[in-house]
Amino acid sequence: MIPGYFDTMPIGVILLFITIFMFAFCEAGYQVGAHYRKKQDKEATVSLGPLLGGLLGMLAFVLAITFSIAASQHNLRKENVILEANAIGTAYMRADLLPEPIATEMKDLLREYVDIRLQATNGGDIHAILARSVEIHHLLWEKVLSVSRTTTTPGVNISLAAQSINHVIDMHEIRVSAGLYGRIPTVIWLALFAITALSMITIGTLVGLSGKRRLVVVIPMLLAFAVLVSLIADLNRPQKGMIKVGQQSMISLQKNMSQDVK
Repeated sequence: MIPGYFDTMPIGVILLFITIFMFAFCEAGYQVGAHYRKKQDKEATVSLGPLLGGLLGMLAFVLAITFSIAASQHNLRKENVILEANAIGTAYMRADLLPEPIATEMKDLLREYVDIRLQATNGGDIHAILARSVEIHHLLWEKVLSVSRTTTTPGVNISLAAQSINHVIDMHEIRVSAGLYGRIPTVIWLALFAITALSMITIGTLVGLSGKRRLVVVIPMLLAFAVLVSLIADLNRPQKGMIKVGQQSMISLQKNMSQDVK
């Protein structure tokens, strides 16, 4: 899948790949146009003009949709970081509602949880981190259950602690879904590359029919498209690239938790 390939590529390689892709199809169109240049007349050039206009219009439309999806997903991931930090902070404070040593043990687990969540955004092994996150969920829930089992009439304190842990677990699923699976659909990538290829072929054909390589006009447009598509690809992968989701809420929470350690 195209998104999977982009996830493993440095942004410079993505830019180079897209640039070569566009130049290749533009050159293919140029060769076609040059081949038929001797037979072409003004009507041939005029007939390709509206076609190119329509293709570029569709390309702009698909680019706008693709960028909108990538930007909205990026903003959603930023909001989820804040919501998860709030959920963990609430669970950390409500741990004090439970008796010792359960309260201290839960706080230790939540501090570790914040640490590994930040590691996931700094190049850590995402699969190992997710596995440990799930383990901590089970451990936290077991702590709450252990208090509930030893109490004949579970009160408000246990209920509040259980709700906060449940919210932490829910936010984990929401962040994983948005971060790992909330991507631009493959079919939109395919449509974008198909329309781009057709547009580049048409541009190259027009240039070939004219008999002159107008690189001064073509190159800036190709590079502009390549930069824009590379930006979209970078927005579409939260763990890598130049544009990353800010983790300031989690960092602040981590600092507050460390200050709470006696």
